[in-house]
Amino acid sequence: MVQAMSLFNQLLQHFPSLEFAALVKKHNAERAAKGFSCRTQLVAMLFCQLAHADSLREICNGLACCLGKLVHLGIGVAPNKSTLAYANKHRPASLYEDLFYTALARFRDEGGLGLRKRKFRFRNKLLSLDSTTISLCLEMFPWAKFRQAKGGVKAHVLLDHDDYLPSYILITQARCSDVKMATAFPLNPGSIVAMDRGYSDYALFGKWTARKIYFVTRLKDNAAYAVLAEGPLPENRNIRADQLIQFTGDKAQRDCPFPLRRVVVWDPVGEREIVLLTNLLEFGSTTIAAIYKDRWEIELFFKALKQNLKVKSFVGTSENALRIQLWTALIAILLLKWVHHLSKAKWSLSNLASMLRLNLFTYRDLTAWLDNPFGTPPLLPDSQQLTLGLV
Repeated sequence: MVQAMSLFNQLLQHFPSLEFAALVKKHNAERAAKGFSCRTQLVAMLFCQLAHADSLREICNGLACCLGKLVHLGIGVAPNKSTLAYANKHRPASLYEDLFYTALARFRDEGGLGLRKRKFRFRNKLLSLDSTTISLCLEMFPWAKFRQAKGGVKAHVLLDHDDYLPSYILITQARCSDVKMATAFPLNPGSIVAMDRGYSDYALFGKWTARKIYFVTRLKDNAAYAVLAEGPLPENRNIRADQLIQFTGDKAQRDCPFPLRRVVVWDPVGEREIVLLTNLLEFGSTTIAAIYKDRWEIELFFKALKQNLKVKSFVGTSENALRIQLWTALIAILLLKWVHHLSKAKWSLSNLASMLRLNLFTYRDLTAWLDNPFGTPPLLPDSQQLTLGLV
């Protein structure tokens, strides 16, 4: 049969109208609105992300070219450029933040995002903590001053390794310190957090250890410590040292009075030693090394976000417009991860995003298109003779 919905429409089905309307009402996002709905704004901004539109003009013209197909998306006409710009500046970005977390919870409940690549024996929740800086032109974004002649914002991300998608995200100005923002993330006892050396803070280590939150990070080169005990080294592994240590500095001892573990790992690719610090005293040294290696997934998440979606150039200059574009980019990455999980073609995420961008308004069944994107859909529906149940 001829498919009655475009690929774009089928992707939008994951944001039910009633659920979205409830979020709009919660945030009072359509207060004093005159015809331009939040649903139209969502469609326009997701089109910006998935079609890689570079400006408001491209968004509005791109939707206007598909005028006959917009009714299936839940909107009547394409928005005007000035109307979309005003909505991005004034409507609350928190609406799209809530929409992201609502959609993420639904995808996870349905098991539609796949599983982690590496299997670990432990049952603890494994997370990665890191941030990425998005540079901005200071003349166009004066509110985002970072350095003397540079602007920027930071996305602080807590990545869940069960599906390699964020559990929590904070968007701040680029001047905000990573260490100070680490305490803002909600962590449950028993969680394991992998992070880089930028989060080294003895007070943070002490607080997490007291709450039974575990971490794996890099040890600073100038750290002062005493070795309390030497652990056994596994055979035929790249582990060069496994030590129980105690910080010896006065302030370090006050902030973190607990014994920690120092694990030295040989990296054969980079031909260097990597010195890890952790409060996981029960795990094997090879498991600790594998946990830190899996932290690379958060770098791949940042790479996928910046390469495939519009998070480096913006269609609005206000802080609210920028936040809306970032949150709709995160919503779009959910959709891309979902279709990538469904696809049997074994494409890379970048190739899939590229092909989807060229076929947003193609009328094909999404599952069939993912399996055979180069196939030709039937031009006419199959003729079916109905049988009447007459006696």
